[in-house]
Amino acid sequence: MNLKPLILAAASLLAAQAHATEYNQVQADKSAIQFSYQQMGVKMDGKFKKFTSQLAFDPAKPTAARAQFDVELASVDAGSSDANQEVAGKAWFNSKAFPTARFVSSEVKPLGGNHYEVTGELSIKGQARKMVIPATFTAQGATGVFDGAFTLRRGDFNIGEGSWAKFDIVANDVHVRFRITAAGK
Repeated sequence: MNLKPLILAAASLLAAQAHATEYNQVQADKSAIQFSYQQMGVKMDGKFKKFTSQLAFDPAKPTAARAQFDVELASVDAGSSDANQEVAGKAWFNSKAFPTARFVSSEVKPLGGNHYEVTGELSIKGQARKMVIPATFTAQGATGVFDGAFTLRRGDFNIGEGSWAKFDIVANDVHVRFRITAAGK
């Protein structure tokens, strides 16, 4: 009896199963969306405490990946309750009229290794802009971790209206960093 075909078939099946993991269950408690900016030349940091997401990523088929993130703008943590109220207010996020920021991917491009470019649309305060976001993916057992960072220009999204529309006190560039942890199936 020739066992070679049976062994090859078993090896192919195991290889297919090893690459068939789709990471699609975001673990919000192990994920973070943070930002930093310059105010009067001083670096300021903040984060968002609440967001929801839909994610589907198979490392064997990265171009088929898709993601959507909805960030609750009123969940901003800018360092103090006064700052949080100010940033959620009408001049900045206007979170009563625009409660969420949304990113929806349209394309994932593998760059080699564990590096990717995620193209999609970011919508904040009724303004939508195409964004290309670099990200990495690292499998860690049954979970996968996506890390990335990008810069948005707050003026493109009307973040900071009226006397805050100028960039002399608060810089235009806002650096956003994220770590998204997702379980696979």
